[in-house]
Amino acid sequence: MLEPTASSPLYLDQGSGSPVVLVHGSLCDYRYWRWQLSDLSHTHRVIAPSLAGYWPSLDLPNFDARTQAHTLLQQLDALLGPDSRFHIVGHSRGAVVTLLLAELAPTRLKSLTLADPGLVQSTQAPAAPYLQDACTLIDQGDVDAGLALFVDAVNGEGTWRQMVRWFREMVHDNAATLGPQSHEQRYLVDLPALSTQLHCPVLFMGGQHSPTRYAECIQQLLQFFPHAYEVTIAHAAHGMNLANPKAFNQSLLRFLAATDNQQARTGSALEP
Repeated sequence: MLEPTASSPLYLDQGSGSPVVLVHGSLCDYRYWRWQLSDLSHTHRVIAPSLAGYWPSLDLPNFDARTQAHTLLQQLDALLGPDSRFHIVGHSRGAVVTLLLAELAPTRLKSLTLADPGLVQSTQAPAAPYLQDACTLIDQGDVDAGLALFVDAVNGEGTWRQMVRWFREMVHDNAATLGPQSHEQRYLVDLPALSTQLHCPVLFMGGQHSPTRYAECIQQLLQFFPHAYEVTIAHAAHGMNLANPKAFNQSLLRFLAATDNQQARTGSALEP
């Protein structure tokens, strides 16, 4: 476990050019984007925050998706200026935070990319059984078993035992966030309103071998963003940016370049 210190940054910021914000999902922090930072920062200013509540802050009493969206927008105001515009990429639970941020400031987005979004549009839906079971194991002191259960549930059976050391350390550092995540309030995103307020290109990315619930979520979102672009990352599941970073980075960079060059028109053909 990597102990946070007073000097531990709350975000990474490197490169120059059109800003791209990378928003991680469950059990992760800015370290999740290690294979994107170098490639993207050749042409863009890349900002990868650790969302409020995740390592290194681990501010668990205030762990909440809407709070995280507000805090992230405040960070971006401070870093880029209150009238700045930026690309934003949200993965899994991070896609929910990203959509909540888009509701707060739809005109600030230059583009929106959601990778395997974990959006659940029901306040009555309980936490996923695998999340509840993982929390039970962690509370009982069997942290590795709880983390293995969760990671395998979102990415595929056997994922945990194949994970490299740095990823296991990151997940262990964020293990305590699963408890508050399982109890956090569900926030419905007003997709009909957002679809009329958001005037930027949208990209949905999915892993070829991701659990079907993520593809179903993308299909739900396509009802409100019918002109969004779609790309499937081959030979990858939920952790597509780690399993096939070359394909992920190339697809994202092509989309960003098209947007920055004003070549992406609504409904036009684009092949990320």
